[in-house]
Amino acid sequence: MSDTDLEIKAPPEYLAELMYSVFVARAVHVFADLGIADRLADGPLSSSRLAADADVQAVPLHQVLRAVASLGLLQSVPGSESGPEQRWELTADGSCLREGHPSAMLDMVRTLQGPTAWGCLSVLSQRVATGRTGPEIAFGQTYFDRLLESPEEKAAHNNTMIAAHGSEPAAIAGTYEFDRATQVADIGGGIGTLLSTILARHTHLTGVLLEQPSVIGQAETVVANAGVAERCELVGGDFFQTVPAGADVYILSHILHDWDDDSCLRILRRCAEAMTPRSRLLIVEMVLPDTDEPHVGKVLDMVMLTLVSGMERTREGYRQLLDAAGLRVRRTIAVDASPISIVEAALGAAPTD
Repeated sequence: MSDTDLEIKAPPEYLAELMYSVFVARAVHVFADLGIADRLADGPLSSSRLAADADVQAVPLHQVLRAVASLGLLQSVPGSESGPEQRWELTADGSCLREGHPSAMLDMVRTLQGPTAWGCLSVLSQRVATGRTGPEIAFGQTYFDRLLESPEEKAAHNNTMIAAHGSEPAAIAGTYEFDRATQVADIGGGIGTLLSTILARHTHLTGVLLEQPSVIGQAETVVANAGVAERCELVGGDFFQTVPAGADVYILSHILHDWDDDSCLRILRRCAEAMTPRSRLLIVEMVLPDTDEPHVGKVLDMVMLTLVSGMERTREGYRQLLDAAGLRVRRTIAVDASPISIVEAALGAAPTD
């Protein structure tokens, strides 16, 4: 073996950056958790003053603020002292971490860097080894049960989901042809934002929202504010048990990616039982490419792996699920200016065991 064969090549630089990035992400979490953006809203403050206001130590906080400043979320005030007496001011990018900002970025940080997600990330190797979900390993319960016990994390999760899908309802309502339909059923449709948007745009439609009984009260407010309450029926129920029958269009928006294949089959079979030969099922999800190219859905797939039993899937993955549930893919529709797609399905062959 020659010396050339023994040559050790330097690892790709991006790998080292990736490994170190977790520490910077945690710095952003501390920045968010201490409400630094709101504390700086009225003007520059020093690290020591911010530490006193937040009841934390000045020197460690100063280290955090230096790291966060390197991301462009705040900047040092020219001419101010160094060390903990360094003064900082918020940047336009940093303002997105203020409480109540429309982007809900603060809630995203709380969700993806909070105690539940962080606990699940710490057991990801066990998740892969055992097949049990991260929350079951770390906390002995499902992710959604965990949220029920933590109102703050649940609120952050819900706000993150609403903001993340903010432009989707209008895009879906404008992309799919609802002209031939008379009734749309949104299965697991949350507080009704998507269904309300569809009904508001397509005034000939009526709608049915199926959601957990605990969510129906919020949905009543949403559909009323959208002016579609008279055309929208709200049904409390469980999509694993039964789905309202006879609608022309059924929607599963960001539902199946939360669940493993067996659970997805149960949901799809309930939908198939409720559908008529002219019904269409719309699966709204990020459909992964079959290639190795980067895709935001592959990042979200890791979130699903970490927090729940679900996954993002390829078009072939959805085809196999639908075939097994007695449904067939008719087409896949790209949604403009969005990473999501609509997989349209109809009743097909008899479901497989």
